[in-house]
Amino acid sequence: MNNTIRVVLADDHVFVRDGIKSLLENEANITVVGEATDGLEALTLIDSLQPDLLILDIRMPNLTGIEVVEQLRSKNNLVKIVMLSMHESEEYVLKSIQAGADGYLLKGSSKEEFLKALHTVANGGKYFSGDISSILIGQLTNPTFTAEPKHSLGEEQLITKREKEILKLLLTGKGNKEIAEALDISKRTAEVHRFNLMKKLKVKNLMELSNKATEYSLL
Repeated sequence: MNNTIRVVLADDHVFVRDGIKSLLENEANITVVGEATDGLEALTLIDSLQPDLLILDIRMPNLTGIEVVEQLRSKNNLVKIVMLSMHESEEYVLKSIQAGADGYLLKGSSKEEFLKALHTVANGGKYFSGDISSILIGQLTNPTFTAEPKHSLGEEQLITKREKEILKLLLTGKGNKEIAEALDISKRTAEVHRFNLMKKLKVKNLMELSNKATEYSLL
């Protein structure tokens, strides 16, 4: 029986991926089978390679780590997922968990903690590093504890720079093909950004999108 943990790394910084691979190279029961540089590529690799574990940066081009988790779970993909982030904010932690992540690890974690997290999650457990456990305890014990930003512009906090560019073009009447050409991205990528933008803002059409953008001063 092969007990090797097959891992896909998803991070847009090559030095981060190289650092993780270097850390794992002497681990006999962990092997990196694929690397992704953005969220869309991560989804493609998960579909094709069917790894045991996904190490996922929370901030990436095209799709954020949280969006990748949401899409995988919406398709009932049960790959184990460890979020890797520089951010220890309650918003990122809780959004990741609510999306379906199995662990949340800070990029400054020690080698020992990193390996412990991977093994724990790969074996069906949950792992949250540093002070993150206190955020989870707070959420469980305090009914008013929330992952949402505590001000009226909550939605804006989760909108990426690229999505704001998409928003601006949509509100000037551009279609997916024109947006793709303007931003030098594929039509498919433009469609994904548009879908995620409208999902985040909970709108169904351009009229609602325009109203929400005005309401929250997104442009």
